Amino acid sequence: MECQFELEHIGINTTNNSEALELAKILSDLFNLKLRHGQKSEFAGAYFECMKSPYFGENGHIAMRTYDLEKAVNELREKGMDFNLETATYDENKRLKNIYLADEFGGFAIHILQYNN
Repeated sequence: MECQFELEHIGINTTNNSEALELAKILSDLFNLKLRHGQKSEFAGAYFECMKSPYFGENGHIAMRTYDLEKAVNELREKGMDFNLETATYDENKRLKNIYLADEFGGFAIHILQYNN
């Protein structure tokens, strides 16, 4: 059975704190979303993460979530995808909770998250 993936959020690279905040305010106003401040980014609701400095991906990143991240990684490897192992993070039980694919797609990096319900 194939893994199911859902869009978590889109991360948009900006060059500094004020640019990230301005973009997050615009997106929040346009789509009636709550503005939220983060350490590395400004958020417009749960959908847009405006990075305070460039991060992975030329334009930013796309975050996808799945219910079984380890199974998803295996499935994506079978499809020929490689991963940036340096980006892998683990929970307190040493289970994978986040990892980036090695390639960019349309100028965006993609990372896969373990769905927390």
